[in-house]
Amino acid sequence: MGRWCLLNVDDGSSDEYYSFVMAAERSGSFKMLESNKPPPSKKSRKERTRGKLLGMTTNTEDMEQEIWKDFPEDLFEAVIARLPITTFFRFRSVCQEWNSLLSSESFSKQCSRVQQASPWFYTITHENVTTGAIYDPSLKKWHHPTVSSLPTNMILLPVASAGGLVCFHDIGHRNFYVCNPLTQSFKALPARSVKVWSRIAVGMTMNESSTSGGYKILWVGCDGEYEVYDSLANSWSRAGNMPSSIKLPLCLNFRSQTVTVDDTLYFMRSNPEGVVSCDLITGVWKQYIIPGPLHLTDHTLAECGGRIMLIGLLTKNAATCVCIWELQKMTLLWKEVDRMPNIWCLEFYGKHVRMTCLGNKGLLMLSLRSRQMNRLVTYNVASREWLKVPGCMVPRGKKRQWIACGTAFHPCLTAVA
Repeated sequence: MGRWCLLNVDDGSSDEYYSFVMAAERSGSFKMLESNKPPPSKKSRKERTRGKLLGMTTNTEDMEQEIWKDFPEDLFEAVIARLPITTFFRFRSVCQEWNSLLSSESFSKQCSRVQQASPWFYTITHENVTTGAIYDPSLKKWHHPTVSSLPTNMILLPVASAGGLVCFHDIGHRNFYVCNPLTQSFKALPARSVKVWSRIAVGMTMNESSTSGGYKILWVGCDGEYEVYDSLANSWSRAGNMPSSIKLPLCLNFRSQTVTVDDTLYFMRSNPEGVVSCDLITGVWKQYIIPGPLHLTDHTLAECGGRIMLIGLLTKNAATCVCIWELQKMTLLWKEVDRMPNIWCLEFYGKHVRMTCLGNKGLLMLSLRSRQMNRLVTYNVASREWLKVPGCMVPRGKKRQWIACGTAFHPCLTAVA
């Protein structure tokens, strides 16, 4: 008996028709109609679309199963290591196998081959001091993760960071904690041997020169007391004494963050104005007397490519501007290299503006606030680019939060506390 076929190609191009025929021929699903039966009635566009999607889904699922069952494991890890960091929050919940990649040595090697991501910012707000808010500059998006391992019966402040880890210090100046905000790898550090309840400055660095890895944390008080924590030994120690050439008390500038260049930490001090440094490899302390610019307030140190930078508010009469200086190694003087665009600074005119600066690895976040204003901006030291930051909102709310403190950290999936 003769066979014939009717196809409706009015709604598609000849290429689509050819693809349809070839796909049907390969799958063996090409249906012929008996000549003694009337042609089928024309279906609506919605029904035809639904049918096509169902067919495509079945074929796609079959194809994916064939591809993924023999996909090489090392290539699979290489692909995931190169995905945007934000996808981590989703893919780790897919299955136990994907979640176990975090502890895989081969996956750690794949991540080490990927160029380091731009720094993120871990912040604490005045409205929500018990949980943090993380800002991703690449997507201009705020995240509100729950770090379940951090103690909730006390206020913890982020005081330093290194290698994807954030160091927290409780508000009573007693205990230290280290955490990876992305993976929630957490560690409560042992108690310090020196009991200092006054304010302290804290710095953190990775053991880049050691093949065993790990990290070190240094705290120093105004009276010259200090200790160093080594994660490999899991203990605090005092490597030596501060030399008599360094004037005590230190009069540390606690508004300034500690910056790291290689294995050396730099702290800002006043009276006399300058910088105090400590080499964590040799244990050697040094002091640099560096007079600050006139009319400077709310200033803090930063670092970019081994260069020591200074950021602060320059106020004269009723005008206020954010300025950037670089330390000249030969003269030990600050040289102005950039300042915020004038059109932005006009908003500060006549207002009592205060500034908090986060970040010290080439990308800075500035929180500028007064009674009438609450602004967040980022500054890229290398490209000299100023960008406005969307307000940090309360989760599922519309109220803009005020940044109290924070630190920049490089997001890393394999950093272990």
